[in-house]
Amino acid sequence: MCRLDRPSAWPWTYNTRGTQIIRRIFPSRAEQEIRRAVPGIHPRLWRYALSLTKDRAEAEDLAQEAVLQGLAKAAQFTSGTHVDRWLFRILHRLWLNRLRAAEVRRGAGFVPVEEAGLTAPGDPEQTFFGTEVLSAVMDLSDAQRSAVMLVYVEGFAYAEAAEMLDVPIGTIMSRLAAARARLKERLGGRE
Repeated sequence: MCRLDRPSAWPWTYNTRGTQIIRRIFPSRAEQEIRRAVPGIHPRLWRYALSLTKDRAEAEDLAQEAVLQGLAKAAQFTSGTHVDRWLFRILHRLWLNRLRAAEVRRGAGFVPVEEAGLTAPGDPEQTFFGTEVLSAVMDLSDAQRSAVMLVYVEGFAYAEAAEMLDVPIGTIMSRLAAARARLKERLGGRE
């Protein structure tokens, strides 16, 4: 029998046998670990989200949604593993869900690389080449762009990127090879 005469704001509840159960009012170890890691990971999540969405505001929303979903599902996170990989996987799946729901409106909200502020100030020639490379990367297909951003920009291993994107490692290698060929062609044969 449930005891319903107790206020729900109290830090305890009663189960069906009438035994008192302490309600969890402190975050779990996994949630604490995620909260500690988020400030360092969020800029990387945002950068990856920007490469997917091509829109600053949508990228911010997507990165924030990934963090919130990660915190909400902290019980599914294995403490001591890689928080960044876990959040990147959540972000990628959220993006795929958005694509399926919106039926992919191509070209809407595209922000040119020059306006996105992704290149660091410094040597003008290096900044120009960096902008040119980023523009070429943004023109890749979604699958190739995801692989390039995860492996070459974020520094994940092929196996890690394959796990995050839920594809075989050979698919990642194939996408990267195709992306390198396309980028080399677009950049006039420069490495």
